[in-house]
Amino acid sequence: MFDIVGKRLWFFLLSGLLIVISIVALVVFGLEPGIDFASGSITTLAFEQEVSLGELEQELATLGYTGEDEQNPHGDFLIRTVRLTTSEKAQMKASLTEKFGTLTEKAFEDVDPVIAGETARIAGIAVGVAAVGILLYITWAFHRMPRPFLYGFCAVVALLHDVILVLGVFSILGAVMGWEINLMFITGVLAVIGYSVNNTVVVFDRIRENLHRGISANFAVVVNSSLVETLSRSLNTSLTTLFVILALMLFVGVSIQNFAVVLLVGIVAGTYSSLFIAPHLLVAWEKGR
Repeated sequence: MFDIVGKRLWFFLLSGLLIVISIVALVVFGLEPGIDFASGSITTLAFEQEVSLGELEQELATLGYTGEDEQNPHGDFLIRTVRLTTSEKAQMKASLTEKFGTLTEKAFEDVDPVIAGETARIAGIAVGVAAVGILLYITWAFHRMPRPFLYGFCAVVALLHDVILVLGVFSILGAVMGWEINLMFITGVLAVIGYSVNNTVVVFDRIRENLHRGISANFAVVVNSSLVETLSRSLNTSLTTLFVILALMLFVGVSIQNFAVVLLVGIVAGTYSSLFIAPHLLVAWEKGR
């Protein structure tokens, strides 16, 4: 049988290194807030004649509007600006029409600073409530086990591990590629939390079954056996989920880019933490280390 538990120090060291890198990235680069959290306007325009992104950005800079503009796969331009009034938007469109010809407004999003701040606060509360709810649920689910709170605590530590890694990756992507966080990002984080907990509970449940069966008096042996028994199931489930996420990234496009990338990073991190962090924390606690 593979001695997975005996190598737990290496798993802890790897996670510690990744967490340090993520925290350093967050401190140095921070996160690029999207319109949902920073307020402003996004105007989606389509031009009848061919216009390059560089030409459009140059003209917008001349008009006094600077931001992270982009062109979607359909050829439409997403123009990010400070919050525009109706007259300011009309003036901007008139200037662009004069420069590039006929245009069509496909969409317009406008977020007030107060609403943006409230959205950020609610998003933080949602993640916190999810963590507390998971702690209480797992503690209740394993209430017949010795120290049931420990199972909930280890699951929440694994969740924090996954969330920090996701934040670290997006901090680096924001600094290098200008990626922003938005409500799709928060949705992805909550989905990762749920997925990670599911994998962790499967492993914990197998540990409980093997303890009741009395396969060994050594807790580390029980945990190792449980990991070996659930390893293929967890990896196969994660792999099939990753195929779906890759399909979303390849065929759906930028509209759910944040959501898909959060899931991609989070599921890899969640699979790792549910197999190689949460159960090993149980063993470390049992051994008083």
